[in-house]
Amino acid sequence: MSDVLSGYNPGYLDEQTKRMIRRAILKGVAIPGYQVPFGGREMPMPYGWGTGGIQLTASVIGDADMLKVIDQGADDTTNAVSIRRFFRRVAGVATTERTREATLIQTRHRIPETPLREDQILIYQVPIPEPLRFIEPRETETRKMHALEEYGVMQVKLYEDIARYGHIATTYAYPVKVNDRYVMDPSPIPKFDNPKMHMMPALQLFGAGREKRIYALPPYTRVVSLDFDDHPFSVQQWEQPCALCGSRSSYLDEVVLDDQGNRMFVCSDTDYCQQRLASPTETPHS
Repeated sequence: MSDVLSGYNPGYLDEQTKRMIRRAILKGVAIPGYQVPFGGREMPMPYGWGTGGIQLTASVIGDADMLKVIDQGADDTTNAVSIRRFFRRVAGVATTERTREATLIQTRHRIPETPLREDQILIYQVPIPEPLRFIEPRETETRKMHALEEYGVMQVKLYEDIARYGHIATTYAYPVKVNDRYVMDPSPIPKFDNPKMHMMPALQLFGAGREKRIYALPPYTRVVSLDFDDHPFSVQQWEQPCALCGSRSSYLDEVVLDDQGNRMFVCSDTDYCQQRLASPTETPHS
């Protein structure tokens, strides 16, 4: 590609750093849900803009890959556009906005509505990898709790929601249990997306740049959202369909139209919505 920057190693990171990150990925795949520390590098963007996910993408991307980057489901937001342009310039890879065409998908806070395949990798940007952080802020203690599988405090937190609101009020970063072993933070995706993680054919990688942690879900991994027998896990529902494509099965964003408070709901996943508009009789779910 003509706009590829010279003077940089392909993917920006040096090969030794890539190998170090890939070793951490392999360990994460071998122990699903376990947080693997890694030596994070400085990236040409601030923490909070997806540096963990970018380092994962830079370590696994190749010349033959097709990259898609989404932010809250959209391809045209600042974060998605800047990361996509970054990899076009430092790796020379092709990019796409079509979920079906991508081999690597880097995401912030959403899982695509289109079901993923075995030949795809989903890379999450994670701000806070520790699911117990707001219950026990000490890292030394949370490591012990994971080692001893002491997750009762997480159930207590969910029960407090029920006692206060009559239902579990957590709507994003909803904790999950992986392979009946580790409790994991699925990144700040809406709980609507949690069921998609269960037995997903694609490899799922999670990168936290500020806290220098990597964890992973191999294909077809059991992922269960925490709940209670009398208060089972449930996802959000909307009373009206997407105003653009008419979908009733996708996650919807609320859009305020004017100062009078008129509003509409549209699909968060822009590619999914566009594909439904292009082929209204054949949706990506079919």
